[in-house]
Amino acid sequence: MPTAVKFTEEERKPERTTTCFWKERRRHARQVLKTYIEGTCIIICENPSLPSQTVEMVSYKRLSPEDVQFSNAAASEEAPVQEMEEGKDPEETERPLLPRRPSCSATTALISLGFLLLLVCGLWLLVTIFWLQAPSNSVPHRAPPPRGSPGTGGGDGGRALPEPQACGVVPEAWRFDCYPERGVVVTRELCEARNCCFIPASSFSAPGRNGVPWCFYPPGFPSYSLVSVKATELGQTGTLVKTVKTYYPKDILTLHLELLYETDHRLRVRITDPSESRFEVPIAVPKATEKASSPAYSVELSNEPFGIIVKRTSTGAVLLNTTVAPLFYCDQFLQLSSSLSSQYIYGLGEHRSSFLHDIHWNTLTMWARDVPPTELTNLYGAHPFYLAMEEGGTGTAHGFFLLNSNAMDVALQPGPAITWRTIGGILDFYVFLGPDPASVIGQYLEVVGYPTMPVYWALGYHLCRWGYGSSNATWDVVKNMRNYGIPQDVQWNDIDYMDRSLDFTFDPATFSTLPDMVKDLHSHGQRYVMMLDPGISSIQPEGEYWPYDEGLRRGVFINHTDGSTLIGKVWPGLTAFPDFSDDVTHEWWYDNLKRFHDKVPFDGLWIDMNEPSSFVDGSTVGCPDTELENPPYTPGILGGLLRAKTLCASAVQKTSSHYNMHSLYGLLEAKASACALKRMLGKRAFVISRSTFPSQGQYSGHWLGDNRSHWKDMYTSIAGMLTFNLLGVPLVGADVCGFSEQTEEELCVRWTQLGAFYPFTRNHNAIDQKPQDPPAFSPLARSAMKQSLLLRYSLFPLLYTLFHRAHTHGHTVARPLLFEFPKDVRTYGIDRQFLWGKSLMVTPVLDPGVDFVVGYFPQGLWYDYYTGDSIRSKGEELRLKAPLEHINLHLREGAVIPTQRPNTTLFVSSGQPLHLVSSLSEDGSAGGELFWDDGETSDTLETDQYAHIVFTVVKNTMTSEVLHDHVEASYITVETASFYGVKVEPTRVTVNSQDAAFTYRANQVLTVTDLGLNLSQNFTISWI
Repeated sequence: MPTAVKFTEEERKPERTTTCFWKERRRHARQVLKTYIEGTCIIICENPSLPSQTVEMVSYKRLSPEDVQFSNAAASEEAPVQEMEEGKDPEETERPLLPRRPSCSATTALISLGFLLLLVCGLWLLVTIFWLQAPSNSVPHRAPPPRGSPGTGGGDGGRALPEPQACGVVPEAWRFDCYPERGVVVTRELCEARNCCFIPASSFSAPGRNGVPWCFYPPGFPSYSLVSVKATELGQTGTLVKTVKTYYPKDILTLHLELLYETDHRLRVRITDPSESRFEVPIAVPKATEKASSPAYSVELSNEPFGIIVKRTSTGAVLLNTTVAPLFYCDQFLQLSSSLSSQYIYGLGEHRSSFLHDIHWNTLTMWARDVPPTELTNLYGAHPFYLAMEEGGTGTAHGFFLLNSNAMDVALQPGPAITWRTIGGILDFYVFLGPDPASVIGQYLEVVGYPTMPVYWALGYHLCRWGYGSSNATWDVVKNMRNYGIPQDVQWNDIDYMDRSLDFTFDPATFSTLPDMVKDLHSHGQRYVMMLDPGISSIQPEGEYWPYDEGLRRGVFINHTDGSTLIGKVWPGLTAFPDFSDDVTHEWWYDNLKRFHDKVPFDGLWIDMNEPSSFVDGSTVGCPDTELENPPYTPGILGGLLRAKTLCASAVQKTSSHYNMHSLYGLLEAKASACALKRMLGKRAFVISRSTFPSQGQYSGHWLGDNRSHWKDMYTSIAGMLTFNLLGVPLVGADVCGFSEQTEEELCVRWTQLGAFYPFTRNHNAIDQKPQDPPAFSPLARSAMKQSLLLRYSLFPLLYTLFHRAHTHGHTVARPLLFEFPKDVRTYGIDRQFLWGKSLMVTPVLDPGVDFVVGYFPQGLWYDYYTGDSIRSKGEELRLKAPLEHINLHLREGAVIPTQRPNTTLFVSSGQPLHLVSSLSEDGSAGGELFWDDGETSDTLETDQYAHIVFTVVKNTMTSEVLHDHVEASYITVETASFYGVKVEPTRVTVNSQDAAFTYRANQVLTVTDLGLNLSQNFTISWI
C-alpha cells in the first residue's frame, strides 16, 4: 500500500524532486519520489521484497493536511537519511543509485539496442492500451454490458475480494465510485473492506474536482434481483430482493417496484419500501388513470442484477440503463446509477457553472444553502432534473426528474454516466421523451406545474439597494429617475427599512415617510416591493412584538425534538423560524402581512434568507447527536454538515423532520406568500424568492443571488437565467451591475443592456457601495442605460405574450439557441447568446474594453432588429459592431413580433399604439401572436377575460385574426407595420382594401404608417 506523507506548501510546488521513505517491520527501503504532477505525488517503491510493479499514487488534492497520517505506527517514525549498516564500506554506501557504466563494446551495443527496441515496443503497447480505454473528448464511450450476477456470500464481510483481472477490464470512464465520502484518504485497505476494486488512476483531476475513482465497483458487485413481476392497469409492478448487505447501515433488503406508463411521452418509476412508509415530497403531481396507448419508449427489465433499460422506440437510443452499477437502498443512503445518452446535459440547479454541464467527474450537490454564487458549491435551491440532448445531431432530447428533496450528490462522469446519491426519501423518478427539448420542458412542467402568469409591472424595471438609509433617500432616487425620463416600474427596499431588522415593521425615525413614498409611487403608476426574512425575533419583551407572541400562541414555529422552539440567529438577533409546511402558519403569515399592509400598502414581496439561513449552525443550543444530524453519508455540502448555517436536521416540522423538508422551505414560504398576496390584494401576486425547488414557478420568480460586480458574474448570469427557464421558473434575473463590490461604469452599462433582456430585471447593490442606479453615472452612460430600458419597454407586448405561453404550455421565455436549432450541435454549448421566444436573438457584450462582439448565427436568414439589414448564414460566427450604447438584436426569419411605443412606466406604455415588425422568410411568409388582458387580474385565461390575436404574412399580405376578443384589446391600436425582406419595391399598398402611405428602403424594408387599426378587429395589409 502507498505511504501517505505530509507535505509543506513549499514541498507541494511542482517540478521539485525529493526523497520519501517507507519502513517495513524489519528493514528500511528507500523510495524515490520521482516527480510532482500538478501537486500529486507519484511514489515508486524500490523494495526488493515487493513485486516490481508495485506503484501507487497518493493525491493530496482530496485531503486536508490534518487528515494525512502514516499507515502504521512504525511508519510514523522518522526514517534515517544517513543510516549505515555496521561494517559497511562507506564508499559502497555512498555509491550512486545507478552503477557506473562499463566501457562500450559491440556486444554491449547490440544488447543495448535490442533492449531499447523492446522498451519502445512495450511503451507503444501501453500507450495503445491506455488510448483505447481513455475517455474521448468528442465521442462518448458506450456503456459496458450489464454486470454479471452477484456472487454468493454471507454478510458484509463474507464476500471474496474482486479478481484483479475483473477490475482491470473496467474502463476509467465507467468506474463508479465505491468510496464517495469526502475528506477520507481512500486506501487499498479501506476500499477492499468494501469488496471493491482499487486501481490508481492514470489521469489527474482539475483543482477542486473529483477525478477518476481509485476505488470502484467490480463487475458482479452484489445488488438487487428482480424475483417477480406482473402487469397492472398502468404498467408493471415487481419485487426486488437483496441477500447481501452493503457497507451502509439499515439496508432495506426487499423493495417494491412500480412502473407507470403515464403518457406516451412520460414514464414514471417508483421504488419503495413495502414494509414501512418513507418520506415522500409533498408536492402535487398528476395521477395517471390509464396506461399509455402508444408509448414512445420501451422498457426492459434485467432480473439479476436488477436494472431498468429505457429506449426510444423510434431510434433505439438507450435513455436510461441502471445496470451499469449496483443499486443501493438503505435507510439513509439511496444510490442509482445510469448511463447517459450523450455528454450534453443541462439543468441540475442551482449551481454556478456554464449552461452545458461538464461531465468529466463533476459532482453537483443539492442542499439549499445561503452562499454567494460560487463554482462547485451547493447554492440556494435544489432541482434534481436534467435535460439531455441525444447523440448524433438528430435534435432529439429527453429529460429525467428525481422527485426527492433530501440532501444529495449528483455525480457526472465521462462514460457518459450519472449517479444519484440521496440520503432519504424514496426513488421516484420520471423519464420524459420529448422528442425535442422544448417538449421535454413542457412534459416536465406538466408534472411539477406551469409557472404563474406574472402581473404586468413585474416585467418593468426594478430598482433596489441595501443601504438607502432612509425613505427620503429612497424617494430621491425615484424622483431622479423620473427627472431623467428613465423607465422604472418598481422601487424596492432591503432590510434597512425595518425597525431593528424586525419583520413587519419600519423604522419610525429614518423611514417615517415610507407610507407617503408608497402613496406617491402609486400615484405615478409605480409599485413598491419590500424584503421579508423568515426569521422572527424571539427576544422582544412579551407583548411588544405581535408576530412572535402570536406565533408562539398558534404554535407556528419549528421545534426541537423535545418540543421547545428552535432558536437560531439572523439579522434581528435570536430568531424563531415559521414552519410553512403547516396551514396554521399560512394563516398567521397572512395576518401579519395584512396588518403591515394596512400601514404600508406594499405591492409585492421579496423573500430572502429562506434556505433557511442562520448565522449559527443548527441552533443556539446545538443539535442532538442523532443519525439525522450525522448520517452515515453526507453529500458534499458547503460546511460539511447538514446543519451548517441552517437549522438542525432533526428539527421537527408539521410534515416531517427538517432533514427531509430543508430544501422545500423556500418553496413553501413562496406558496404562503403568493396565496396571502392574492387573497389580500385580489390580484396576481408578485413574489421573488431566493431559495427554490421544483414547482416554484407556480408561486414566485427567482433572482440569482448575491453576485459580484465582475464581468464573469455577468457572463454566468446567462447560464443561470437559461437554466431556470428549463426548471420552470422563467421570471428570473441577476442583480444588474452586481450586488457586492464596486461596479464600473462600463460594466454597469453593458450589464444594463443585458439586464434589459432578463425576464426579470432589477438593479441592486450592497451596503457601503457607491450608488449604481442609472442617474449616478455620466451623461453618456446614463443615456445608454436609458435607451436599453426604453428598448425593453417597447418589447413588452412580445415579452408578455411569451409569459402567456410559459404559463399555458410550459414554454421557455429566455431560450437557449439549441431549443430552436436542436440539429445544430454548435448551439449546444452556447451561453453567451440567447433568444426571447423563438425569434429574437440577443448578443450582448460580455468583455471589457471592446466595441465589437462575436456571435453565432445558425443557418438561415436573419435581420438586424434596428435596421432590417439581412444576414444569410450558413451556420457561422460573425463579428458585430457593438459601441458602448448598443446591444445587438437580430430577428430570425418567419416572425411577426408586436412592439409598442415605450414610456417611463408599463402602466403608460401598455396603452400606447402598436408597431408590428415582420421578418420574412425566403418565401415571404411570417407569423406571430399577441396575448392581451388587463395585466393584473388572476386567471384571465380561465375566465375568458383576454384577447388573443394571430398575425400571418403570406403572399404579400398580412392578416390579423382575432381568435378571442376582449375589451382590453379595443383600447390600443396598430399604428405602423414594418416588413423586413420585401424583395421587390411595391407600387401600391392597401389596408383593408384602401390605399395606404408607405416607404421602401434599399435594404428591402417596407414600412406602412398611420394605420389606426383597432386591434380587436381583423385587418389585412397587402402590397403589390
